[in-house]
Amino acid sequence: MIRRSLFFAAPHQVEIREETLGPPGPGQVLVQTLISAISPGTEMLIYRGQAPGDLAVDETIFALAGRFGFPLKYGYAVIGRAVALGEGVPEEWQDRLVFAFNPHESHFLANLEELLLPPSSLTPETAVFFPNMETALTLVMDGQPQLGEQVAVFGQGVVGLLLTGLLSRLPLASLVTLDMHASRRGLSMNWGAHLSLDPGAPGALEQLLDNLSGAGSYRGADLCYEVSGNPQALEQAIAVTGFHGRVVIGSWYGLKKADLNLGGRFHRSRMRLISSQVSTVAPELSGRWSKFRRYLLAWRMLQETDPRPLITQRFPLAQAAQAYALLDKNPAEALQVILTY
Repeated sequence: MIRRSLFFAAPHQVEIREETLGPPGPGQVLVQTLISAISPGTEMLIYRGQAPGDLAVDETIFALAGRFGFPLKYGYAVIGRAVALGEGVPEEWQDRLVFAFNPHESHFLANLEELLLPPSSLTPETAVFFPNMETALTLVMDGQPQLGEQVAVFGQGVVGLLLTGLLSRLPLASLVTLDMHASRRGLSMNWGAHLSLDPGAPGALEQLLDNLSGAGSYRGADLCYEVSGNPQALEQAIAVTGFHGRVVIGSWYGLKKADLNLGGRFHRSRMRLISSQVSTVAPELSGRWSKFRRYLLAWRMLQETDPRPLITQRFPLAQAAQAYALLDKNPAEALQVILTY
């Protein structure tokens, strides 16, 4: 059969190409894609040519083997249906709704262990948020927020909003978020933030410090998350973190450089910079937590929330170039963009 696949052909250029796809082999399933979600963080780095070409795309996912070089197939949030089964695949897989960490393409082959089964109560448009929810859970686990802590989140994209929603379930003293787009700040309040600020507004950091600390004796954030994708936000996060506080860096900057002032209060404040990445489980948790256990929790959190209102646009695969141009030029108008098939 002939499938249609999205390729990042060059900076600011995506193409839909036709490829020949054979039948499923033993233990394989042929999946017909229903929808896939664009990651406006990682995928925009690729789209803009800001991903390091010598870096492996993902060393833990077979469908994402290779390096960040053009031309490149990418994407990792696909909901589809099993339409053909290879030898040895149980019949109950026929027509099952499945999730896969797979690039944007109309059909693909996958081994059973590469597919996840969303709970039957979830719609495809809810289940497609699975990678973002898993990332948000990983950020919470890596930051280890404590009872009564003062927490700030820089960036209220999809992951930032889901993270805010998870943090709002905890008995924090304060939860303040920051985003340059007014529409996202409004959503942030709906998802549980006590206050949401524009990081570029005059006096924003002083206002953040005042609202984090309140009448408390601890000045600054116990815990900051940087999930904006903007290296300048990391400098701001360090500036508002208190003594022995933690800064969890969930953003991937690609080729963008972070210019940090580490010669001032950072050194004497004993604060910690923590890298968080969803491909692995932190070593100190791996004795009790596995990826599978985290998967189950992510599905549960999707059942308990409704992220579908975060979908702002839907584009047919043939119009993918328009979708990426929108995210690149007018990010204030787009949050979660979905490709339909």
